[in-house]
This record gives sequence, C-alpha cells and structure tokens, in this order.
Amino acid sequence: MRTKYKRILLKLSGESLMGEQGYGIDAKRLGEYAEQIKEIASSGVQVAIVIGGGNIFRGLSGMSKGVDRVKGDQMGMLATVINSLGLSSALESIGQPAQVFTAINMFPIGEHYSKWKAIEALNAGKVAIMSCGTGNPFFTTDTGSALRGIEVEAEVMLKGTRVDGIYTADPEKDPTATKFDEITYDEIYNRGLKVMDLTATALCKENHLPIIVFNMDVVGNLKKVLDGERIGTLVY
Repeated sequence: MRTKYKRILLKLSGESLMGEQGYGIDAKRLGEYAEQIKEIASSGVQVAIVIGGGNIFRGLSGMSKGVDRVKGDQMGMLATVINSLGLSSALESIGQPAQVFTAINMFPIGEHYSKWKAIEALNAGKVAIMSCGTGNPFFTTDTGSALRGIEVEAEVMLKGTRVDGIYTADPEKDPTATKFDEITYDEIYNRGLKVMDLTATALCKENHLPIIVFNMDVVGNLKKVLDGERIGTLVY
C-alpha cells in the first residue's frame, strides 16, 4: 500500500478517549484507536503521537476551582502521561511496538524526550508517543504537537477530533455552520476559528507544517486520510 505520507504527527484529543463515559479512558475507544494506528504503521508509515489530557484534567478549568495555573498545567501534563501509557499498552497488546517519551524526566515511566531518540524509535518501526506537551506551563498540547511534529520532521500534522473538519462555526451548536475543504493559517486567525490555539497555528505556519483536521472517532478515517482521500479540512 502506498500512502501519501511517510512520517506523520497524529494529535489525539483526550476528550475523545472518554468515549461515551464522560470521564477517563473508554477501553473500546482506546482499542479502536490502537487498531487504526497499527494498520497504518504496518503499511510503513512512521507514526509520532501527542495526546491531550482533557479526559482526566484540564489546567484552565482547574483555575476556576482555585488551582494555581502552573500547578494546574502540570496536572494536565501528568494526565497526558496516563493517556500515553494507556495507548502504548493498547498498541503493544495487539503486536505494535510503541515507546512513550516524556518532556519532563520521569524515568522509568517513559524515556526523557529528545528529537533524536524519538526519530530513532520511528526508524525502528515503533510508534513514538510524546507526552507532557512542551513540558512548560501556559502551552497547550496543540502547541506541544506542533512543536514535536516540526522537531521529528513530520510531513503533516493530523489532528483527530470529534468533528469531521473545520467549520465556519461550531457545528455542534450552530446547524447553519458550513465546512471548509481547505483553509489557510491566516484565515483561521482572521476568522477567530478555534481549531487550535494561536501559538500552535503560528508554529505550523512558520515551519510550513500542513494540518489535516478530521474525525478520528469514525473507524477507518485515519487510513482514508493517509490514502489521500479528501476527508476533513486541510490547513496550509
């Protein structure tokens, strides 16, 4: 199977891992993700992954409950480690080697992240799962995934979400919202669309990393994107 890309950065939403539960990790959803990732990795695509932590804890929502912003963001980083360990375990249980990297030194939970170690893992056929965002407070996992995608020299960032692309407004709230097949980084900024935070969008723009936003919760969509099917929205 020839795919459109050789090395990708897949950004997964922590919220999507909840499945129907409303909190934590849904085993069925985790298994579906693992199967889809194994399918593309088996075809020769090198897969680097960053997962959010919103299914367990969000730093910003913690602030409203009196949690210090820096500590809240650090709690969010730990949530991404839990999700990363869960995904690596799900992948390994179906025969797909995976390695967890942490932006903060947490040996032996994961290997302390470096670009070269991550690329070495990718070249060895492992899925490289990179946790803790950038390792710094005030940066989201979107920014973390943009940074890691650029560092490991991915050709594209695939942002797996609960919706099938970018719309003029939130399609879950506005039934008149229309979908973009493609959109520029600048247009996202000018329209104030909440695709990802501005820091992440600016990083991708400056480093020419295209983004494809698609619905990861539909089984088979990840392979379709890599086969070059026009699903989701391309940001360039």
